[in-house]
Amino acid sequence: MSGQEGTAARAVTDAEALRRLHGARARSAYDRAVAACRYAGVGQDAAVAVPRDPVGRAANALRLSAESLAALNAGAPDPAADARCARNAAATAALAAQVAAARDGRDTTDGTDGTYSTEGTEGTEGAAASAAALRAALAASRAAAVAAGGSALGRNAALNASAREAERHAVATARAAGWLDIPTGVHTDTR
Repeated sequence: MSGQEGTAARAVTDAEALRRLHGARARSAYDRAVAACRYAGVGQDAAVAVPRDPVGRAANALRLSAESLAALNAGAPDPAADARCARNAAATAALAAQVAAARDGRDTTDGTDGTYSTEGTEGTEGAAASAAALRAALAASRAAAVAAGGSALGRNAALNASAREAERHAVATARAAGWLDIPTGVHTDTR
């Protein structure tokens, strides 16, 4: 094997490893989104071409994420595209988390910076768990966006590790909030 062939083989191997990493995060985030939507009573039938409310947006985002995951498995490994798929799935999970948190009227936003609180419900354990799950979902979405964006293009090991850890935390907090009590394929290991 020549030096060029060896370099090309390593590049393919690296791209395949990154595909597994981003794919695991994407599937985990998608499964979290499905579970949060189930928790909130959002069905696939709520998906419309032009969603006008959070429920419709969440259902539509689920549909688009499912299509993105199918495309992820169909093409050749592309770290930038694979990281964008994981980013989009994490954004879908964040939207679904907002709907799940709102299910019981547990969240409010001040409308300025997108931060959420549980005004009026601070004393309840369920509200605290729901707020924590929402914050973790938003953090996982941000971490996935950073890993996919800028010059990283899905190849920066430190940013990928941060996104992986944020996804693990989002799974744990969603489980603590009771959003994952409904059987799903949520992955606890997002190597």
